[in-house]
Amino acid sequence: MIDADHPQLSVVRQCALLEISRSGFYYAPVGPSQEDLELMRLLDEQYMRTPFYGVRKMTKCLHGLGYTADVKRVRRLLREMGIEAIYPKPRLSLGGPEHRKFPYLLRGVPIERVNQVWSTDITYIRLRQGFVYLVAIMDWYSRYVLAWRLSNTLDASFCVEALKDALRRGCPEIFNMDQGAQFTCEDFLSVLEGGGIQISMDGRGRVFDNIFIERLWRTVKYEEVYLGDYETVANAEDGLGRYFPFYNGERLHQSLDYRTPAAVHWPGLSQGTLPC
Repeated sequence: MIDADHPQLSVVRQCALLEISRSGFYYAPVGPSQEDLELMRLLDEQYMRTPFYGVRKMTKCLHGLGYTADVKRVRRLLREMGIEAIYPKPRLSLGGPEHRKFPYLLRGVPIERVNQVWSTDITYIRLRQGFVYLVAIMDWYSRYVLAWRLSNTLDASFCVEALKDALRRGCPEIFNMDQGAQFTCEDFLSVLEGGGIQISMDGRGRVFDNIFIERLWRTVKYEEVYLGDYETVANAEDGLGRYFPFYNGERLHQSLDYRTPAAVHWPGLSQGTLPC
């Protein structure tokens, strides 16, 4: 690291030795503006209502609320939020990011037992003065959330931490995920392969391949995030730290015959003895 107060080496010399520019050393990243944060809040809420809207319709929604953001700006904000419309897209090119690819293994496969399939995804969580990203790992059969983590960047490390945490509670036969860089990096894949877990990967733009966790995001945001209106990352940690035990252990699911995810995932265990 460069020491601006080094007694012998100037900043110029240190930059030269480290082969970085002086402008790079002095650069301070600028966070999103208040208007961008407000637009992101509105886009997030609109997406929960109409996840099939593309960039142009999202832009028109903002215009209807009195904002003048253009398509280019809305596309940039949606990209930062990790939001993509749910609809079939043309395959515009065969090329793509250089990562290992895996087939989608779950088409037509009945989900019949706990730990048959796990999946993961990342979503945007708004704060009053910024935003963070939430990753969660869920069992498809029980809808049980096995692990979750927050991060203020899209670095893969928080996803790897969540995966290792989830594997302390069991091991799936198949792990399904999208082609995001966080999940296709070698650090993430090596944990799965080291456990002998089959890897299933969604097709690009095929959000319905991971529909269970997409439904989870809708539930979490309407029942906790929007109501919590978090001010800080610590507030988000606290709020979600209370919500996920409620979701797993108390919230009844119609699709589970009005049982809780915990009752399905850990039959015979009482609420107080569930794995943390």
